[in-house]
Amino acid sequence: MLPIVKGLIEGDRRSLARAISIVDNQEPESRQIIREIFGRTGKARTVGFTGPGGAGKSSLVGRLIPECQALGHRVAVLAVDPTSPITGGAILGDRVRMLANLEDERVFMRSMASRGAVGGVSKSLRNAIRVLDAAGYDLILVESVGAGQLEIEITKVVDLTVVLFTPNTGDNVQAVKAGLTEVGDVYVVNKADIDGAGPLYNIIKEMIGETERKPAVLKVSAKTGRGVRELAHSIEKLLKERSINYKEREKRMLEDELKDMVTDIVEQKVASMLATDKRYAAIIEKLARKETDPYVAAEEVAAGLFR
Repeated sequence: MLPIVKGLIEGDRRSLARAISIVDNQEPESRQIIREIFGRTGKARTVGFTGPGGAGKSSLVGRLIPECQALGHRVAVLAVDPTSPITGGAILGDRVRMLANLEDERVFMRSMASRGAVGGVSKSLRNAIRVLDAAGYDLILVESVGAGQLEIEITKVVDLTVVLFTPNTGDNVQAVKAGLTEVGDVYVVNKADIDGAGPLYNIIKEMIGETERKPAVLKVSAKTGRGVRELAHSIEKLLKERSINYKEREKRMLEDELKDMVTDIVEQKVASMLATDKRYAAIIEKLARKETDPYVAAEEVAAGLFR
C-alpha cells in the first residue's frame, strides 16, 4: 500500500490533501491511488449544489455544515471554482465565503478548478470524491461553478442535486424553463429575507413542485439561517428514502464515467493517428478545393482509421 493511501485511511489530513492534489492534477501516482482505494469506496453520500451565479451556494453550504454534523455526519466540501487564467488552479472564492468552517478540524474543505469542464464539473471530481470516501467522510457536499442553465452535468456525479435560485437574479424564470426543471431533487429559493422571494417561490412551486416528480421546494436565508435546518432534514430524508437504490444509482454513475473515459482515450488516439496520417492531410486539401464535402471526408477518414 502506498504511504499516502495508508495516511489518508488513518486520518492524516496532509495525506488526504496531497492525494486529492495528485488525482486532481492527474499525476502518475493517481492511478495507483485510485486502484488501492477503489474497493473502500461507495459508502459516502454526495449532495450537489447548482444554480445561477450569485445564488448564494457557498454561503448556504457553509450554513448547512453544522446542521449536517448535528445529524451525525462527517462532512467534507468540494467547491468547484472557476479556473484561474494565470495559474490554471481554483480561484478559491468559495473557501473565502466559508471562513467560519475553515477552523473546524472535523470538516475537510477543498476548492478544485473546473479546468473548463462541461457544466463546470471538473473531470477529476469523481476521484476526489473517492479519496474523501476512503478517508471516512460519509457526506460530501459538492458546490459547482455558477454557470446558470449549463450546470446540469453535476447530476452525473452526485446522489442528490439541490438547485438554488435567488430573487435578485433576473433570469431565474428563463433558467427554470431552459433546463433545470428536471435535474433537481430539491429546489431552494435562497435569500428569502429580501423582496421578491415569495413570488419566485410561488413560480417555482407551480412550474416544478407540482410536476410528476414533486421535488421539494423550500425558502431559506443563508444570511439569517432561516430554513437551513429544514433543508438539512429534507436532504437527510431523501438520502434515506433512496438508500435501497444506491447500488443501482452507483452502477449508472460508473457507466457514465466509463463512457467518458473510453471516449477520452479514443479521442487522444485518433488525434495522435491523424497527426501522422498523410491521407488526412490530402483529404483536407480536397475539402479546401471543394472536391468533396465534410460528410464524405469524415467517413473516408474514419474508414481509414478503423479498418
